[in-house]
Amino acid sequence: MQDKTTMEITGRCYCGSTTIQAAGKPRTVAYCHCADCRRVSGAPVAAFAAFDEGAVTFSPTEGRKVAVNPGVERTFCPSCGSPIAGRYDYLPGQVFVSLGILDQADDMAPELHAHEAERLKWLHIDDDLERVGSSSREQLAQS
Repeated sequence: MQDKTTMEITGRCYCGSTTIQAAGKPRTVAYCHCADCRRVSGAPVAAFAAFDEGAVTFSPTEGRKVAVNPGVERTFCPSCGSPIAGRYDYLPGQVFVSLGILDQADDMAPELHAHEAERLKWLHIDDDLERVGSSSREQLAQS
């Protein structure tokens, strides 16, 4: 495998009409157990790779923007509806790409659990990662 500092990350939505390219490795990769991320991903836990805003290119565009909660903007493929990315006012300069749409996801193990207090009680992920009870904005801002 190539050096993760120079590797190119690629991905696509379900139908393939929206593609992603990122120059270099993500700043961090995290699970999120909050109800909002579960709802947007349709999964019992979401996982995202955080990239510097300028390192990611979406083609032909990032898709349809949706802002349900103040300070949170999410984008979706306009053709198939796949979740593409999220941006958070409290984490400026970062874009969080859904891990499941990235081709190299197998090489991007999560580094922490955010909103552990909202984890579904039947979901048990056996790892030694840091578990933050609420938002992990401090950890994500430092990465």
